[in-house]
Amino acid sequence: MEKEVRGYRVENCFGPQGCKNRAGPENDLAARIESLLAEKELLEFFKKSVKGPLKFHHEFSVALADCPNACSRPQIRDVGIIGAAVPEITGEPCSMCGECVDVCKEEAVRLEETGQVPKIDRSGCLNCGQCAQVCPTATIGIQRRACKILLGGKLGRHPRLADPLPGCYEAKEVLDIVSLCVDFYKQHSRGGKRFAQLYAESRHDFAADLAGLIHDEKKGC
Repeated sequence: MEKEVRGYRVENCFGPQGCKNRAGPENDLAARIESLLAEKELLEFFKKSVKGPLKFHHEFSVALADCPNACSRPQIRDVGIIGAAVPEITGEPCSMCGECVDVCKEEAVRLEETGQVPKIDRSGCLNCGQCAQVCPTATIGIQRRACKILLGGKLGRHPRLADPLPGCYEAKEVLDIVSLCVDFYKQHSRGGKRFAQLYAESRHDFAADLAGLIHDEKKGC
């Protein structure tokens, strides 16, 4: 196993070809994260800080999911990234066909006969973009495509789900946050302690480091 450990893992639910349900931006984000992690020399860091043979669970893990279905299980990775397509009402006349209501699994879209326009419940919307895809009149469109970010998930003896950061992020911002997470990890981890454990123990201090990068809810999605 030790010969196969690279120091980091980047997983994508459908690989480079992407997903038919893609919500996030179509770009080379996974490849850019791979390059970033390679520059961080995590394998050399582990060789110096971990006693005994290296194992896969030592690796810093990042998972990208093209849509909220999250097939790559970003909720249990050090950093999880989920594509988001933020819907908006465009002002185009609505035919009241009900396609948007039928496709929304969260029941976050409803039609009001009086106003003859769809209403989106932002508290229930997962920003999958499916309502915009099926809308025949373009009454619902996509305001922006970006990414949601989750931090500090893991399995093992003491599993924990990753915490979501508020808002949505462009590709450059995602890279900045991943870079900050790795730097924080290398600075504080000793003996192979996982990022999730460090994050759980020091999330308030880490939040101060993130303050310049994370969004307010109103600026996100």
